[in-house]
Amino acid sequence: METEVHTLKLRLSWKLIQRISQIDRFDASWASIEKKEGQSLKQLKSISTVRSVGASTRIEGSKLSDEEVEVLLQQLDISKLADRDSQEVVGYFETLDFISESFDDIQINERNVKYLHRLLLKYSRKDEWHRGDYKTQSNAVEARMPDGSTQIIFQTTPPGIATQTAMAELIRWFSRDNQTHPLVKCALFVYDFVSIHPFQDGNGRLSRLLTTLLLLKSNYKWIEYVSFENEIEHQKTKYYKVLRSCQANRPDEDVTQWVEFFFDALGNIQTLLMDKLHTQGVLSSLSPREKAILTIIENRPGCKSGEISNHLNIPNPTVKRILAELLKHNLIQKHGVGPGTNYTVS
Repeated sequence: METEVHTLKLRLSWKLIQRISQIDRFDASWASIEKKEGQSLKQLKSISTVRSVGASTRIEGSKLSDEEVEVLLQQLDISKLADRDSQEVVGYFETLDFISESFDDIQINERNVKYLHRLLLKYSRKDEWHRGDYKTQSNAVEARMPDGSTQIIFQTTPPGIATQTAMAELIRWFSRDNQTHPLVKCALFVYDFVSIHPFQDGNGRLSRLLTTLLLLKSNYKWIEYVSFENEIEHQKTKYYKVLRSCQANRPDEDVTQWVEFFFDALGNIQTLLMDKLHTQGVLSSLSPREKAILTIIENRPGCKSGEISNHLNIPNPTVKRILAELLKHNLIQKHGVGPGTNYTVS
């Protein structure tokens, strides 16, 4: 069955309805999970924040790894943010932190969207001239071809009155629509925002921050403990392919493919979150020897049982027994056979 939401067409199918139901069933059980896993969630939030910041900025061209992002945030000195990657990382981190702390008080309106954009680009010197204001120049999405030329992939909404009108209509629809399921509203808001591309730069990063904000405001609190941005980075090619496939038929396009992609991404990170909570529970129950062996493998990926035995002064048969237990709990991975068998963390 085809329906129209805002200005977009959506084909409702049993697959789509089932996906929404799965996400909501998980959400219904989240309160009890949160109460039970309080300590583990604190660790996961810290990890997911670093991954979210790193992934979202890398999608847009940053070269910093998660490890480099973590070091930067731990040793933060805003007076030394000389390079663009560092400026973008810290801006994203502070905006994500602001959303996490204040989402209940952030109304979805144009003023707040502009404020989040200004906060996101707070340290980016090249963006001083436009941050917090809608675009004044065309910002069509382009791809660089092998010969060095550029090709327009998608023509965004023109600057000026067209962008101002499109954003006003998007905000008005989102605020007034009380019938559409919150997950569908979130998916469509993000899609239309990216398609409008209302700001000169930073639209992709802001769209992912808005995803977190909208989910939190709809009471999907678990989103703070896993990285939506990291999932998008892993599916970057498909992410752009799906967006462009829908946008090619703009206006009045069918966005079913995008909504399905969006829900699949949420379903994937829900599964990942439960796997991580299981792993955290297993880790907390490990013996000192088990933890020591896991630490060795983390620091020396590819090590063998004999090397672990020598380093920790534990009999090799004992090491092999512990390795079998760690494998059973999916904490490590086994590579090779016979004398060449070695281990890495999962």
